[in-house]
Amino acid sequence: MPSEIQAKAEFTEIRYAQVWEDADILVEGLALQPGFVGISISSAGDNALAMLAKGPSKLLALDLNPVQIACLELRVAAYRELNHGELLELMGSRPSVRREDLYKRCRSQLSNDVRGFWDGHGDVISAGIGSGGKFERYFRLFKDRIIPLIHSRKTVDALLKGGDLETRRAFYDDRWDTWRWRLLFKLFFSRFVMGRMGRDPEFFAYVEGSVADRILSRTKHALTELDTAANPYLHWILKGTHGDALPMALREENFDAIRNNLGALEWRVAPLEDALDELGKGAVDAYNLSDIFEYMGMEPYTALLERLADSGKPGARLAYWNMLAPRRRPERLASRLRPLEPLASELFKQDKAWFYSAFVVEEVVG
Repeated sequence: MPSEIQAKAEFTEIRYAQVWEDADILVEGLALQPGFVGISISSAGDNALAMLAKGPSKLLALDLNPVQIACLELRVAAYRELNHGELLELMGSRPSVRREDLYKRCRSQLSNDVRGFWDGHGDVISAGIGSGGKFERYFRLFKDRIIPLIHSRKTVDALLKGGDLETRRAFYDDRWDTWRWRLLFKLFFSRFVMGRMGRDPEFFAYVEGSVADRILSRTKHALTELDTAANPYLHWILKGTHGDALPMALREENFDAIRNNLGALEWRVAPLEDALDELGKGAVDAYNLSDIFEYMGMEPYTALLERLADSGKPGARLAYWNMLAPRRRPERLASRLRPLEPLASELFKQDKAWFYSAFVVEEVVG
């Protein structure tokens, strides 16, 4: 059965060459235990791979866009064929002059269609596979064209050095939060510009109010309340690479665990509803749902929540983000799903991918 967004948005390009959702809070929110059965929205695959570090017996990664699944499949091949440092080079997290050679070592692990896709995208390989999506190009434009109109390279470097909480707050107030910052930020992250250059306009169908104002407020939180030196998403946006800050799936301490658990991972181009039909009732321990409910009206959202509850074991957890459209379990499903609000709120304060307005964790009532 097709999902609502599947009938509206275009799914023929790399939208996200990275997953812009913090796997650290995702994994903690889902309370993953060895041997779990999980479903993950794939996107570029980073958070599905991060979940592998916790030792599932089965993890099914899904996406409506075959190109996003091609991103995951190449990552899987890289974990199998490369060492940790080489993986970071291929991703673009580290400088490299040999990405084409690294890709050739992974190429035999790819299915025919995915191999054909990546063979035709040598420019993305050369630049680093984490740089090749529409959303990453949008951020690159912000880094290359907008930030230089606001701050010098020296000021950007000073921001990324971090410091204690009071130092970060003072830096933001005294040096970063200029009128140019506020003006150009609001223009660049407006609904109109983001819809044309960053995300499909259909992804804003259920969004009300000012997009830019809400993102600016969350950005202030990230630049003051969180450690800027340890934020891989901020580093990539402002520098075009991760530097010393890495997301969970790319950290060296998780590399072997992910590689050793690749056999538990399956992936396919399919809507979530198809996977629930396949797995049946009471089969799933954990759902990484990304922000898919952002693109649904309340009735389809509620109907899908009910199906997720049916397929979940007692105590199974659902984790998902709201970016701009508010989505939380409706009261009519109170007997099926329990919100874990204190946990979700505490994790949301730590969310290094700060663009979202809420992080939601709910539990299947058993």
